[in-house]
Amino acid sequence: MRIPLPPVHLDQRIADLASEYADGRRTAAQPRDAATVVLMRPGAAGEPEVYLLRRQLSMDFAGGMCVFPGGGVDPRDYDHAVAWAGPTPAQWAARLGTTEDVARALVCAAVRETFEESGVLLAGGSDSDVVADTTGEDWEADRVALESRELAMTDFLDRRGLVLRTDLLGIWSGWLTPVFEPKRYRTWFFVARLPQGQVTRDVSTESSSVTWLSAAAAADAADAGDLAMLPPTYLTCLEIGTLGSLDAVFDAAADRTVEMFTPSVETVEGGHALTMPEALRPLVAERRA
Repeated sequence: MRIPLPPVHLDQRIADLASEYADGRRTAAQPRDAATVVLMRPGAAGEPEVYLLRRQLSMDFAGGMCVFPGGGVDPRDYDHAVAWAGPTPAQWAARLGTTEDVARALVCAAVRETFEESGVLLAGGSDSDVVADTTGEDWEADRVALESRELAMTDFLDRRGLVLRTDLLGIWSGWLTPVFEPKRYRTWFFVARLPQGQVTRDVSTESSSVTWLSAAAAADAADAGDLAMLPPTYLTCLEIGTLGSLDAVFDAAADRTVEMFTPSVETVEGGHALTMPEALRPLVAERRA
């Protein structure tokens, strides 16, 4: 399976459909809030490697696509304030462009989805440590209970006496599904390092396989048709792949705030295409030259 990569050219039917939403003849579906985490480790030469899951073909959204760990906010991510290390929920809200309660739920969802889909937990017994090993049977039982929604993330952290290590997360970008799609997500992209001592595991029921690849190699594989990626995943790999180290990625993330980007339809030579963030156009143009 191969998804068209940016610039994504559209047939006239989609362009006409988009115009019906633009002029009010159709009403767009309400998006669901979601969090995605670009989990990284240093490669052999120190370059950023990213953790990718290939979603089951049977999934009704992005089936067969290579994605980062992530998913929709669980209403129980709002339940109550948990032990917290790092920027305050108010500080997160200012940078994520949300209310404080939404920011807290997004950060909670980011940590929860990472644990559910990779076995990596960004939490510790205090604000200065992180869980060293999550491979035991008791941890796996909790992970499965979280994934099935039998257990809320806030209750899991409370019961284990864990502090949410929000300082291990950085902000990268925000993407809102185009108005003409029937299923839409408002997704905040975070970045995180693989904590020392922890290992990723192929555990998610939503994925058929997992892999570590350098971000640059992942973008190359998508260009070659060897990996299927939606445009936000591809563009994230492409951008991170231009940075030589994890430190460079987190330096870039340090001052970022989210301005949610919604791809729309633009007229291009030969027809129509989806827009992309202006800052990323030169990277794509260089590839397509």
